[in-house]
Amino acid sequence: MKEQKITPFLWFDAQANEAATFYTSVFPNSNIESTNPLVTVFQLNNLECNALNGGPIFKFTNAISLFIKSNNSDEIDAIWNNLKQNGTILMDLDEYPWSKKYGWVNDKYGLSWQLFLDGDPLQIVPTLLFVDEKFGQAEEAITFYSSLFSDSEIHFISKFDGGNPNAAGKVEFAEFTMANQKFIAMESPMEHHFDFNEAFSFVINCKDQEEVDYYWNAFLQNGGQESQCGWLKDKFGISWQIIPEILPQLMNDKNPEKVAQVTQAMMQMKKIDCEKLQEAYNNK
Repeated sequence: MKEQKITPFLWFDAQANEAATFYTSVFPNSNIESTNPLVTVFQLNNLECNALNGGPIFKFTNAISLFIKSNNSDEIDAIWNNLKQNGTILMDLDEYPWSKKYGWVNDKYGLSWQLFLDGDPLQIVPTLLFVDEKFGQAEEAITFYSSLFSDSEIHFISKFDGGNPNAAGKVEFAEFTMANQKFIAMESPMEHHFDFNEAFSFVINCKDQEEVDYYWNAFLQNGGQESQCGWLKDKFGISWQIIPEILPQLMNDKNPEKVAQVTQAMMQMKKIDCEKLQEAYNNK
């Protein structure tokens, strides 16, 4: 399979453009690429993200966060001071055994961020946290994702030692790449009472129907659940959108009648069918 781009997709309640404007003001090398009443596309330090005006159905949880690494202590401080405004601090920005400077905060929109003083320049890395019923599944998930995407690699996995019998052998911290994009995975043995949901999903942009079929079928293996309009959940409960490149092309047509035809066809689908989208566009 060709190299894929995996894009974080963030669900807001009528605040997509407002949130994107805020985030791009916080981070360097960031900008809004496009906006319409439904979706705002923006770059955060070269990480492409989509923000959706999806309504009040889904709210962010701490199961997926964005992990900020920087070797600049002042940069960490400045980002922290912006993100914590009207937000909720989960762990104060302070020195810990694992870092000279670390903090965890949910911003004013509920999106979760972890900040970490590191030896490399600024990076923003999607981070998966496996807790409660999902505790113990992180290594399986990392192995599965790495086998699914080209240009993938498991960089390292650090596991809990025997000091905590309930967590021994489970993933404390891991870094890996999928489709040449960095991800982090962690587990926690404590009770958290949150889980993955649709508020933070990942879009896989596919070239054609063959690629749509490949990812759709792979994610449904062993307990995945299909939803509507190209959405599904994998067996770990993480949400993905499997989108062929023809869909945004047709949806951005200047003829509103054709856009409406394509939209109506898409709303009837679970897995996206490229041929039926084209037929709807052609009004066949």
